[in-house]
Amino acid sequence: MPAHDPAHDGALFAAARRAVEELRRVEPVTGPLAERFRAAGHDLYLVGGSVRDALLGRLSGDLDFTTDARPEEIERLVRPLGPVWTTGAEFGTIGVLVREPGGPEGEGTEHRCEITTYRSDVYDPSTRKPDVSFGTTLDGDLVRRDFAVNAMAVPLPLDVAAPLVDPFGGLDDLAAGVLRTPGPPERSFDDDPLRMLRAARFAAQLGFAVDPAAVAAIREMTGRLSIVSAERIRDELSKLILSPRPRLGLEILVGTGLAAYVLPELARLRETVDEHRRHKDVYAHTLTVLEQAIALETEGPDLVLRLAALLHDIGKPDTKRIDGGKVSFHHHEVVGAKLTRARLTALRYPKDVVEDVTELVALHLRFHGYSAGEWTDAAVRRYVRDAGHLLPRLHALTRSDCTTRNAAKARALAAAYDALERRIGELAEAEELQALRPALDGNEIMTALGVPPGPVVGKAWKHLLELRIEQGPMSREEALDALRAWAREQGLDPD
Repeated sequence: MPAHDPAHDGALFAAARRAVEELRRVEPVTGPLAERFRAAGHDLYLVGGSVRDALLGRLSGDLDFTTDARPEEIERLVRPLGPVWTTGAEFGTIGVLVREPGGPEGEGTEHRCEITTYRSDVYDPSTRKPDVSFGTTLDGDLVRRDFAVNAMAVPLPLDVAAPLVDPFGGLDDLAAGVLRTPGPPERSFDDDPLRMLRAARFAAQLGFAVDPAAVAAIREMTGRLSIVSAERIRDELSKLILSPRPRLGLEILVGTGLAAYVLPELARLRETVDEHRRHKDVYAHTLTVLEQAIALETEGPDLVLRLAALLHDIGKPDTKRIDGGKVSFHHHEVVGAKLTRARLTALRYPKDVVEDVTELVALHLRFHGYSAGEWTDAAVRRYVRDAGHLLPRLHALTRSDCTTRNAAKARALAAAYDALERRIGELAEAEELQALRPALDGNEIMTALGVPPGPVVGKAWKHLLELRIEQGPMSREEALDALRAWAREQGLDPD
């Protein structure tokens, strides 16, 4: 029998105390809910992630509950408390928006509360969709949940003397920082293969380790992920990437083989030694770039920047060449952009995300032409024009892509990029660089040339834009002279 560990008991006591403090904070919401259910003869428990987060001292405004009441009864009980939604009624879930009392009328913290009937689902092994079956016991509901840290409940109204129901050791796991399934992991992942991705996601969100038995089961069962829709995989991947520690989750994906069904391009990077041989492989370099990009975020987690950092070098395996013992990856940014577009499209990311990440991957090497020597004003203008609204993200990605251990080289690259940003700032102040466009618009071009709308107008506009980039700002008269000269070269009569 293991020796008693007072420190362990202390950690559990501290977690329980934090939970009570957090739960008291939301009693203005949970209290009225609990009273209505108790008066109707039903149980009500705070459950799942809400309990986990309360134990961690970070309860959010979204609260999850479970009850023995059926969906139609839940709806009847909560409708007087606020706006109700029933989109999950088929699965036993009714939602209600409850506002805390107090404060000026119309103000006060709002809580999205979702109350779900006890469930004891049976899963179809070919689709991961459960045959929804309502249960009769709390333990039966908790055992079907993904991890023990998410399989705890708090009876309501809150009883400080008995604040927690924990049949599967979730509190111990929370104190130890471990993700473990309530039952055998093989059965849990077979029922719902998406739970394997959730293991990686929760590891990234919470900084927890995955139980070795669960890791072994994932390695054996990665193929089960093939029945999960691209949209579900995308959503879990995005949550992982936007988490505080995405590297932890990504290492689980690659180490267990799950990446083959999510981001196979990432796993392939382990095969490729980078051209400077200063990293174990391009995979390790990529994870470092991701972490460095996160450190440069100024307005919270940025999915586009993080995806670009993660995918910026995925063209290297297909462009690797060895010449005279030297490794090169010429045009890997072009190949990488194509692979990025294909992967994000397959994962059903929105079009704007696909386009922005693809463009950042395509542009991520452009700076290195500047670091090798002084750019002309025209080159700086073209850099800004090509980056467009992505320029701040391109700045962050380019700076993050420096992972050399040579301190002198790192300082030189940083100084070169500082100089480029100063040049951009100086030109922007003098020329309205962010609104880079010709001195004439389409209507003025048509009037000057006497032509109707059509391809000629577009070609003329692009010609004037190129002159603007090469020569800097032009007056309207200078632009008209340049337009007439171009028209004559095209066989048009500008007069």
